[in-house]
Amino acid sequence: MSVMSVRVADELAQQLEALAHATGRSKSFLVAEAIGDYLEREAWQVQAIEEGLKEADAGDFASSDEVGAFFAKHGA
Repeated sequence: MSVMSVRVADELAQQLEALAHATGRSKSFLVAEAIGDYLEREAWQVQAIEEGLKEADAGDFASSDEVGAFFAKHGA
């Protein structure tokens, strides 16, 4: 396991301390969980963007009729 040092705003450090106290978890545990969740979410978003770019590069776009049908179906 790696050790890291980070700088955070005082308010964030206080919130982290309060949450650690309230949950009985260590600050290190909470930070590691938060970083893991963030990385998972960002990786998903990057993958979705890359897939969209590949579709666009291949000319795979929805027609105006398909777009209209989608918005009509979803009430937009």
